[in-house]
Amino acid sequence: MLVRNWMSKKVVTIEEKDSMQHAVSLMREHQIRMLPVLRRGKLVGVVSDTDLKRASASDATMLDVHEMLYLISKIKIKDIMTKDPLTVSPDCTVEETAELLLEHKISGVPVVEQGGRVVGMITRDDLFKVLIALSGLGKHGIQFAFQVEDRAGTIKELTDVIRNHNGKLASILSSYEGVPAGFRNVYLRIYDIPREDLPVLQAEMQARAKMLYVVDHRDNRREICDGGSGA
Repeated sequence: MLVRNWMSKKVVTIEEKDSMQHAVSLMREHQIRMLPVLRRGKLVGVVSDTDLKRASASDATMLDVHEMLYLISKIKIKDIMTKDPLTVSPDCTVEETAELLLEHKISGVPVVEQGGRVVGMITRDDLFKVLIALSGLGKHGIQFAFQVEDRAGTIKELTDVIRNHNGKLASILSSYEGVPAGFRNVYLRIYDIPREDLPVLQAEMQARAKMLYVVDHRDNRREICDGGSGA
């Protein structure tokens, strides 16, 4: 999944010579937490709500409201911005972007194409949207987690049970994180299963693999099996 398909394409920017007050107004108006900073159309920095709060706290101590407003109208973005910011290309994957944000403990980055033009922003909120889409949470339904042998056909054995009950699959995810060698965890989100079929379906799947948990979003029912971390 590429950044270009998940980034915010409507980019609100600010010039380095603009005031801190203008940045505050833009963030409030557009309900955003970061602004790319431009100089003659080229990216030279970013300014975040954290930068604004830090500048206000350090420079406005012991000032009254009128003095503080005057101060932030005089502080320039170039004096408080993060220079030479990290960026990603529209052709980066969202996974690479998530790793970058986590590694550098930042909330978002500008998306810059060849030539230096800013074409978007991608933030943690955008990555949360990706997670929701990948997991099929929008379908609600039921999520099952299993620990299966790492061999060909183990996932198909589970999905065949679902199809035999005329269920539909919203997502199939798997992971080797924290799993014993020779196994992997599999997460299946399903929907359109008749209530009366659910106990039989669950029993048939448990006969084929070790179930870690089941979450039924329709009833907010959560069943955590013994020894099942489902990480």
